[in-house]
Order: sequence, then structure tokens, then C-alpha cells
Amino acid sequence: MRFRRSLVAAVLIVAGCSSHGAPSGVHGSATAAPPPGRSAAATDRDFDGIRLPVFASPPPAEPVTAPSGALAPMYRRLAVHQRVAFLTMDDGQVQLPTAGSLMAAAHVPFTMFLIGPVAAKNPPFFERLVGEGGVIEDHTLTHPSMRGLPYATQRYQICGARDLLRTTFHSTPRFFRPPYGNYDENTLRAVHDCGLQAAFNWTETVNNGKVYYQTPVHRIEPGDIILMHFRPAFVSDVTAALTAIHRSGLTPALLENYVN
Repeated sequence: MRFRRSLVAAVLIVAGCSSHGAPSGVHGSATAAPPPGRSAAATDRDFDGIRLPVFASPPPAEPVTAPSGALAPMYRRLAVHQRVAFLTMDDGQVQLPTAGSLMAAAHVPFTMFLIGPVAAKNPPFFERLVGEGGVIEDHTLTHPSMRGLPYATQRYQICGARDLLRTTFHSTPRFFRPPYGNYDENTLRAVHDCGLQAAFNWTETVNNGKVYYQTPVHRIEPGDIILMHFRPAFVSDVTAALTAIHRSGLTPALLENYVN
């Protein structure tokens, strides 16, 4: 999983929500092919001819404590001591019929940062994913770039999505992800004032079956947060993310279990 500086511009195009701008420091990418010669018997399970790595159950969580104050904390990685990583999925517009079956086969926890009205148009699709290990979190009402917007606008976007998702799925979001990774102090103040605990960016992105690293270390490290999207390449992206986690000797864990 390796990329070079000459392709940074391409990475910035594919890194986030529809055209998420990646935070600075993009350093590498990787393809998702399974390790050559690895036996499928003990380390892989099959989904429609695709080998998915098998993971042990994540260890009991040792949560980090979010700092108190008027601004919600922003994380792109969690300072954990356990060998876990966190798979997250954004937006929700592309709803492949195979997504639920894929995540059932993958048998891993994951977090979905959903655009409120998009998710509300097809609750059964996302409810199936919740049943397969997913948790629904806040990703605004209309997916604007938040940085520079007035506080009132940002609060409307965050609180409005929180309320809509709570009404639709009968569970109140705790976390927020800013579209395109763009935020400012008003964003973090609005996250706090809307009753959410924390905001999250990412350490790696996945698109079209490739993992793009945004640190000098071209592997997934403990505590890393991996971003992908509900896109046509959903199956390839899930496979790439899980393969990269497995190759790094890590286990997927649930983000919600690791922040108090």
C-alpha cells in the first residue's frame, strides 16, 4: 500500500466525502490484493468469491477520555494502547443491495457518518447495517464545507442532522464528522452545543480498492481511523480496508467504545 508525492493531487480528489479534501500530510497509497500464497482456510472467509480476512474479537475497550470544555475535541487518530483500528463510512448516497450481506460476512464493527436526509430516505438499508455491526453518527443535513460558515449555520447543520437521525433510527448520535474534513472553532463549538461528544477526521482513506496513507508510515497503526464511503466500489473498499488492517496485525474495533 504505497503512493508518492507526485500523486498527492489525485489523493486529495479521492480522499473524502464525494470530494473530501484530505488533511495535510498525504504520503502513500496501497492496493488491496490479499497477501500472495496465504491460505484461505484459517485467515479468510468468502463473500461472493472475494476473500475477506477473519479477525479475532476486539479486546475489551480501554476508552480515551474526551476533554471537557466549550469545544468538542477533534480526533484523527485515537491514542490507544491496544492493537485496534477503526473503520468508518461516510455519506450514504450509494446504497448497494449487497452491502448488508458483505458486512455480515465481514463480521466487524464500523461507524457510519450519514447525511441526515439521505439516510432518512431509506431507513431499512441502514438498519440492516446497524444489525451487522454498524453505528449511525452525524454528518450534517446537506454536506457543506463547514469551515468559515457562521456558527448559527453550523449549529443548524449539526443539530438538524442529529435530530433527524434520532427520529429516524431511534438512537441519538454521539459523534460528528465534518464534510471534506473541513472545520473551525465554530464547528467544534456547535458539535459541543448540539450535545455530541467528539468530532473525527481520519488517518487513511480508501477509494476504488486502494488505501491512501496520510502519514509517513505506509501501514495502519493502532488507533488509526480509516475513512471510506458508500460508493459503487463499496465491496472493493471494504475488502481493501480490512486487508490493510489484517496485514498490520490489527483488529477492527468500534469507535464508539473508545471515547468517553
